[in-house]
Amino acid sequence: MIRKIKPSDRDTFLKLSGMLYASDAVERQIPESNREAAFDELMRSNDYLDGVILESGGKIAGYGLTSKMYSQEAGGFVLWLEELFILPEYRSKGLGGEFFRYAESIPGIVRTRLEVEGKNARAISLYKRLGYKEGPYMQMMKILRA
Repeated sequence: MIRKIKPSDRDTFLKLSGMLYASDAVERQIPESNREAAFDELMRSNDYLDGVILESGGKIAGYGLTSKMYSQEAGGFVLWLEELFILPEYRSKGLGGEFFRYAESIPGIVRTRLEVEGKNARAISLYKRLGYKEGPYMQMMKILRA
């Protein structure tokens, strides 16, 4: 089951997102203040960031974050699949696919995008099975504030 993150999920979100950023799935950890600010933004609105809790058998199994932007090139809204974290004991049980079906069914979305660490073979395998391909562009970024 997938449901929207709610205020009472704060501690759970911070714990799970901390586990994600301590894992090999990401390049580096981020400050807890970033994760707290993300939760505050989730509670403020879903203008920029939206989040869900994944449940299995009535227990919290993980979370997912998405953000939306308009792309002239795509001709509409693009949904960035920002984060997906599933607790190890719930992996390979279809929850990742369920999250992607949920995200891809959001009205008005014409394209989805995601980033993945090149060494995260398990995630890459899932994404390829779901029809994702490497994009034609190299991604670049400039950090303005750490």
